[in-house]
Amino acid sequence: MNSRKEFLKVLGLSALTPFFNNTVTGLSRPQTIVKPKRLNKGDTVGVVSPAAPVYGEEKIEIMQESMEALGFNVVISDHVTDRWGYFAGEDKLRADEVNKMFANPNIDGIVCARGGWGCSRILPYLDYEMISKNPKVLIGYSDVTSLLLALHAKTGLVTFHGPVGTSEWKDFSVNYFKSILMEGRQVEMRNPQEVKDTLTQIDDRITTIRMGTAKGRLLGGNLTVLTTIIGSDFLPEWDDAILFLEDVNEGIYRVDRMLTQMKLAGILDKLNGFVFGKCTDCDPGSGYGSFTLDQVYDHHIKPLKIPAWSGAMIGHISEKFTVPIGVQAQIDAKKGIIKMLEPAVQ
Repeated sequence: MNSRKEFLKVLGLSALTPFFNNTVTGLSRPQTIVKPKRLNKGDTVGVVSPAAPVYGEEKIEIMQESMEALGFNVVISDHVTDRWGYFAGEDKLRADEVNKMFANPNIDGIVCARGGWGCSRILPYLDYEMISKNPKVLIGYSDVTSLLLALHAKTGLVTFHGPVGTSEWKDFSVNYFKSILMEGRQVEMRNPQEVKDTLTQIDDRITTIRMGTAKGRLLGGNLTVLTTIIGSDFLPEWDDAILFLEDVNEGIYRVDRMLTQMKLAGILDKLNGFVFGKCTDCDPGSGYGSFTLDQVYDHHIKPLKIPAWSGAMIGHISEKFTVPIGVQAQIDAKKGIIKMLEPAVQ
């Protein structure tokens, strides 16, 4: 427990916590989580584009064939290829497509076709009351982070940071998707441990920031997207959470800036544990005097004195975990393991 929590406890001022963290407090939050029904072969999944459009018929064909290979019937929104600037249609239209998929009793789960940018713009137009009465699996990553977190914050729904429809769907990703969403298993998420033809493992290594184990609710997603909605009513409470993050093509100074923002907003001090996945194409580059990502983690995360590591299979990569947002989990920062402590679906 961090020093600020201890301070409030000793003085009996826990009720005043919102005044210390008014940038991250919002309206009343659901007190319990809501688990969607597990997906089964023969179920119907709806595919939507809540952000950017899908470009090209071949990608749509591959996406549909991938969903069918998982055993699902597929309903693809009529608007996944719409173009309004860099969005798949105007904000209200994209929100309506999400609302319709939740309201449709013939749709068992919802897969986002891709990320891009735009989910944050549709959050005010979603029908949270209706969605709370029709809980379903919703999965995606990257820009979909804001949609996943908002639905969890507003309704208590467990959502899933994982592959999108246009992902490659390699065996590693498929196995986690099936285990968690279709079999309802409490899995241990571990990086591949292949040595291949080298003397030691080179790919997908983990780096321990601070050793230890911790328990808490899994919350997080894309770092850039998450920080853009800090201060809004669309983020959950962070007390005792395990924060997981990922990003792509960001300068290290930007990662530094965004973690600083999370620190100043009071989020980092509330955490029980921290996991950074992959920051793809986030190298120091040729600029003068850049920190490394490891140094940035040392600056912001190590002083929290919580179990933490980087390198988890979360992010803009072809092989990824399906991470349920809102469920209890335990992490081991030395081994780089995320262990679910409860099923994510009914």
